[in-house]
Amino acid sequence: MAKALLPVLYSFRRCPYAMRARLALYASGIAVEHREVELKNKPVCMLAASPKGTVPVLVLPDGQVIDESLDIMRWALQAQDPMLWWPQESVPLNAALALIEENDGPFKHALDRYKYPHRFGLADGAAWREAGAQYLLRLEAVLVNQPQLAGERQGLCDAALAPFVRQFAHTDKAWFAAQPWPYLARWLTQFEGSDVFAAIMHKHPVWGQGGLAEAQGKQAPIN
Repeated sequence: MAKALLPVLYSFRRCPYAMRARLALYASGIAVEHREVELKNKPVCMLAASPKGTVPVLVLPDGQVIDESLDIMRWALQAQDPMLWWPQESVPLNAALALIEENDGPFKHALDRYKYPHRFGLADGAAWREAGAQYLLRLEAVLVNQPQLAGERQGLCDAALAPFVRQFAHTDKAWFAAQPWPYLARWLTQFEGSDVFAAIMHKHPVWGQGGLAEAQGKQAPIN
């Protein structure tokens, strides 16, 4: 009997958008065929599925393509949610989506210019670091009163934001550690030390290297 086809996930290990998609897929328990890509040498089949050429891209067995990270999170967690990551009520869902929207908009805008100032013709990223820090202080204010952004336990908002906060923190670790956000720092440390994070950061070989892998597909479920 032929094996059932798995959804195919095109991913890049260090991309925060791809991280959040992998986190939701792992939490859902949905197995996928993981295809690690080189962003400078994207597979033709990935570009055929999603011409915009960014990761993550999830191709379902029926041919449906989901190529926005938050949409992948929504698809996975609404299909299966054993860890109860998806908010069950409209108020916490709206609060989570508001934080995610600000993360993906103004904070990501500041993060890119802080981390890569020369790409934007800037002498340094100091001003944008301060702009990003204002958002992080708002997260700190939430975490003063609860251990996770989602509440008492990790959820959608934590998984969606942590990869980006991590990228900001790693740009200058000493500076980040000196800032007045002990609850945020503890939250990030817990995330980076979690079994879930360890699982989704497993190193996969680049898909398509080594002969028939790209032609046939090499199954590598992330869970």
